Amino acid sequence: MEQFAFHHIGVAVRDLSKAIPIYKALFGYELRSGPFDDPIQNVSVCFLSRGEGDPVVELVAPLGPKSPIDGTLKKGGGVYHVCYQVPDINAAIRHLTERGSLLLSGPVPAVAFEMRQIAWLMTEVDLLVELVQA
Repeated sequence: MEQFAFHHIGVAVRDLSKAIPIYKALFGYELRSGPFDDPIQNVSVCFLSRGEGDPVVELVAPLGPKSPIDGTLKKGGGVYHVCYQVPDINAAIRHLTERGSLLLSGPVPAVAFEMRQIAWLMTEVDLLVELVQA
């Protein structure tokens, strides 16, 4: 079985500049990296954390019109994906698709991950999964 290391949860927001201070005030999160504009994904993202060992939160906002995050925001936004870092993205994709997951896109390079490859899959239980190449 491919090794899947939890990386982050993704949260859809309309505006990073408004969301970041709210996450800080409410939950004590600090900006870890970003914001990054990713024209390949048509989103702007940043990563928040509260320190070593605490789960990382990725805030994802639309970069322009027809962003893939628009549908999630129309439903109210919020947590919408989980990301795993994998040593071999193609092997991880095979592992998931052989077990009923649907490959939605990728692998493609991602600005927020220093152009490492990412892929998006939907599991049979409607969990949106992002994979990122280690």
